[in-house]
Amino acid sequence: MTTILNLVVPLQNSSGGIAELLGGLIGLVVQLALIIVIVAGFWKTFEKADEPGWASIIPIYNTYVLIKVSGNAWWWLILLFIPVINLIALLKIAIDVAGKFGKGVLFGLGLAILPFIFYPLLGFGDARYQDSTQFG
Repeated sequence: MTTILNLVVPLQNSSGGIAELLGGLIGLVVQLALIIVIVAGFWKTFEKADEPGWASIIPIYNTYVLIKVSGNAWWWLILLFIPVINLIALLKIAIDVAGKFGKGVLFGLGLAILPFIFYPLLGFGDARYQDSTQFG
């Protein structure tokens, strides 16, 4: 009798079991959904800017393309690797991207802070890319 009791008590004292597993699974599904939404928004945004949509799924290269879309020089990519400076550079790049699509500073801040909302709005919305360096 004590053997069965010794087997049952540790099961009751386990640290979550199925509930913990389901919580982790739900968290994973939410993270994957957010990643898919952001990538889709980036993809459509890149296509609107006459850049390849597939560039949105290549790490570091997608940031380079975003810098190019924003109208900044390539070396801004290096600034993103410098602590504190990277936050300022990210904000400026996001604001510049918003400006290229005819949006304001607040929309640019939204691109930097809430990309899972603002990049799909930019990509799937009616905003058009306005590159002042292109002619015709």
